[in-house]
Amino acid sequence: MSAESRGYDPDAEATVQIPPVAGPDEGGDGGSGAGSGGRSRRTLLISGAAVVGLLAVLYVGDLLISATNVPRGVTVAGVEIGGMNRLAAQEKLTTELAPRVTRPITLVAGTGPDAATATLDPRTAGLDLDVPATIAEAGEQPLNPFTRLSSLFSDREIAPISKGNPVAVGQAVDAARPQLDRPSVEGTVRFEGDRPVPVPSVPGHVVDSRTAPDVVLAHWLDPAPVGLPVTAQPVSVTQEGIDTALRDVATPAVAGPAYVVGDAKNATLSPEEIGQFLKFDPDGSGGLTPRVDVPTAQRIVDRDLASTEAEPKDATFAFEGAAATVVPAVTGRTIDYPKTFEGLVDALAKQPDATPPTTFTPPPVPPGATPAAPPPADGRAVNAIYTTTPPKVTTEALQALGPATVIGEFQTNGFAADSGQNIKRVAEIVNGATVKPGETFSLNGFTGPRDASQGFVEAGIIDDGVPGRGIGGGISQFATTLYNASYFAGLQQVEHKEHSYYISRYPAGREATVFEGAIDLKFRNDGDTPVLIRTQWTPSSIKVQLYGQKRFDVTSQTGPRTNPVPPGTRDLSDNPKCKPSKGVGGFTVTDTRVLTDVKTGQTKSEPRTVRYNPEPEITCNNK
Repeated sequence: MSAESRGYDPDAEATVQIPPVAGPDEGGDGGSGAGSGGRSRRTLLISGAAVVGLLAVLYVGDLLISATNVPRGVTVAGVEIGGMNRLAAQEKLTTELAPRVTRPITLVAGTGPDAATATLDPRTAGLDLDVPATIAEAGEQPLNPFTRLSSLFSDREIAPISKGNPVAVGQAVDAARPQLDRPSVEGTVRFEGDRPVPVPSVPGHVVDSRTAPDVVLAHWLDPAPVGLPVTAQPVSVTQEGIDTALRDVATPAVAGPAYVVGDAKNATLSPEEIGQFLKFDPDGSGGLTPRVDVPTAQRIVDRDLASTEAEPKDATFAFEGAAATVVPAVTGRTIDYPKTFEGLVDALAKQPDATPPTTFTPPPVPPGATPAAPPPADGRAVNAIYTTTPPKVTTEALQALGPATVIGEFQTNGFAADSGQNIKRVAEIVNGATVKPGETFSLNGFTGPRDASQGFVEAGIIDDGVPGRGIGGGISQFATTLYNASYFAGLQQVEHKEHSYYISRYPAGREATVFEGAIDLKFRNDGDTPVLIRTQWTPSSIKVQLYGQKRFDVTSQTGPRTNPVPPGTRDLSDNPKCKPSKGVGGFTVTDTRVLTDVKTGQTKSEPRTVRYNPEPEITCNNK
């Protein structure tokens, strides 16, 4: 019987071969699948090692090749020097930045429409480029491979290093500040004729001089202008404050005329004239304070009221021949304008009057008495406030002293015609001058510039030891004459200087020279009454007389000449104007002024020692 027929399945116990699958931790022990996997791993490891090795070789090679170069990606003031040899980088910077080193530097202060510009010369400021220091600022080659890799795709800007003294740079910036600073302007109200116009405030700025030099040093080589740090200058006056002043003060002020009531005369101020002197100042709280510009208003009012004033005049002397009479003093009566205008702003706020104020005429008063004041002004008017100023020297005081006499006089003789013309001109200017008590007379100050416009001419002078020509020659002779007159008048000597060389026509140790702007003759009237100067000129002499009240009898005691010095010789062959002349020896001399008080008999002495230099003998070609 077959197996099928007995119900037997021939596959029920058949053996099935399933191929083994190697797990992650199983090793191959001879199977063909296990050997193939191992080789793949080794290949990957070897490939990875090769790549790493190649990168290492490339890194080391790049590092060695670029060891002395500037790091990649570095630029200086827009000039690319990254990756270049340092010497080549220095040469490139020197070449490409050379034009910038000498070009004017444009400075900018502020922004927008308020920005201000100026130029600065780098050489004047002592600026220069320090190329080696700039290259050194770029640093060394980075060792980090990732940094080196990223430098291939990025740039790094290095600021140029400058040579310069911040103090010198600061001085150069300060010199440009008048062009760079924009002072703030406070708002106000101004007038166009009789129309008030609002003027808005304008903030400003000033250069920060403390930090500006450092900014210039850091950026002067940049292609763009150098923006300087500034400090804002704010304003205090607001637009609301301006509008209030315009509405409440300015507009009413010019709505009609205003008036100043004087003595028997009034001054009328038109709206246009009011606009000239009405000013506005910041009040510190955003608004404006009105005020009167006193000099401008005074000039306008003086047109009508100057005739009501009188300046004080001291009593003095007038002469007819040698006789002197007293010219009476005049008591001054002038307007105190600051006080007069104190109430004018309030008056301008009132409504205009159809009728101007009446004229006030003070009733007569005795001489020297103060006239009556007008009644208080109303409406758009103020009263002129007068002040009385007495003279320093009254008529009574001068008359009580008796007639004036000659208290000092002196005369010198001999001068050339051209020098005589200058002596005559200065004598004309000085003649009649009065020196008040306590006043100092200055010859240079009284005559002013002694030039052709004043009538002076060229005359002989001594220039470097030889004769020359100069405007005003001969004035020293007048100075010597005036000095001696004041000397014998007993007046206090303030300033004078003798000639360097002795001139024989003048008394030794008692003479004076002058030079405009450098050497002056000054004396002071230290008495209680005025002194009058009179001059008398002839073609061959000049006399100066001083009139006043005699206080001293004066004598002069001249000592012997000591310490003689021979003149020596000086050859001026090279001077075409050379003229031979004899020399004069030098010496020392002392002059003593003795003053005896005519009332008390007390005596005092005033010695003065003078050293004269030797004047050399002049030779021309040793002749």
